[in-house]
Amino acid sequence: MMPDTQDPLFQPYSLGSLELPNRIVMPPMTRSRASQPGDVPNDLMAEYYAQRAGAGLIISEGTWISPLGKGYAWTPGIHTPTQVAGWRKVTKAIHAAGGRIFAQLWHVGRLSHISLLDGQAPVSSTALQAEGVNVFIAEGDGKPGFVQASKPRALKLEEIHTIIDEFRQAARNAMAAGFDGVELHAANGYLINQFIDSGANGRSDEYGGSLENRLRFLGEVAQALAEGTGDKGRVGIRLAPLTTLNGCFDDDPETTYIAAAKLLGEIGVGYIHIAEADWDDAPDMPVGFKQRLREVFPGAMIYAGHYNAERARAALREGWADLIGFGRPFVANPDLPERLRTGASLNPHDRDTLFGGDERGLTDYPTLAQSAENLEA
Repeated sequence: MMPDTQDPLFQPYSLGSLELPNRIVMPPMTRSRASQPGDVPNDLMAEYYAQRAGAGLIISEGTWISPLGKGYAWTPGIHTPTQVAGWRKVTKAIHAAGGRIFAQLWHVGRLSHISLLDGQAPVSSTALQAEGVNVFIAEGDGKPGFVQASKPRALKLEEIHTIIDEFRQAARNAMAAGFDGVELHAANGYLINQFIDSGANGRSDEYGGSLENRLRFLGEVAQALAEGTGDKGRVGIRLAPLTTLNGCFDDDPETTYIAAAKLLGEIGVGYIHIAEADWDDAPDMPVGFKQRLREVFPGAMIYAGHYNAERARAALREGWADLIGFGRPFVANPDLPERLRTGASLNPHDRDTLFGGDERGLTDYPTLAQSAENLEA
């Protein structure tokens, strides 16, 4: 398809050495369909992602980097040779369909449960429980049951260094599995966020206290991912400056996240992916804040959070965004780019099939062409 010279959503974009045909991103979304035992990516997941290869860039669902990094039932890992081989099937299917995909590397930290960790306590920056935060575990009937996240223990200094090494190895594994790059999940209350935000980090060593110290883990992991991929331009970082999900909050988010963006720019990562708060009555992220992020970070800026085509086009025209993520719409619309291009209506998604299960609610949503065929039949 020739690019639409008038529509900013369909302008090509150079993300480092990777050429994207449009500005539409499929952001990471947990779907909990990995094969058991072993949390292995499978043919069903390969079909799901390949169906959505029309996105300029796909970012995989969060994939945990080590056994202690897992926080939800049936989520895939990128830790074992079997998991890497499973992901290789997925990336091969996407590339065959003409798409591009980054692996989102994930350590949930305190947002886990002892039943998912062979009886061990979750780990965090601080032994501070995420009160009222639920995670889902596998029930006997094969359905997810939600339980309060277990109380974590604080990581020892040497354990922090081990986790940095695990991220580096996960990046190597991702490249071996055929991914085009990696994204660090440093948002939404997960482990990296538990170090960044002042309300979650009570450490008194070099990883806590001052803003510089609270950003140290983020910077060291980002550098490790650059080493693991062999190309810092193939590394992205997901941040959530105003999101108070899962018990994380910061006393001065604008100062903290402008500093984080400046640090990441100095390291030279390819993009920052901002997860905007998207629930009802969520705080709006001021345009001035977005413009300041643009000023201090020379790489690409991706924004996601309740964007429709109109809002996305406005963001691109205003210049503070380079790419826009469409989360929920991609669940039920495998051909979302075509629907956005033509202004076609969107399929609604089925909430009951978001997490766990089979092909229902994953790969059985119709494209525009399939819907037209059904009408003609």
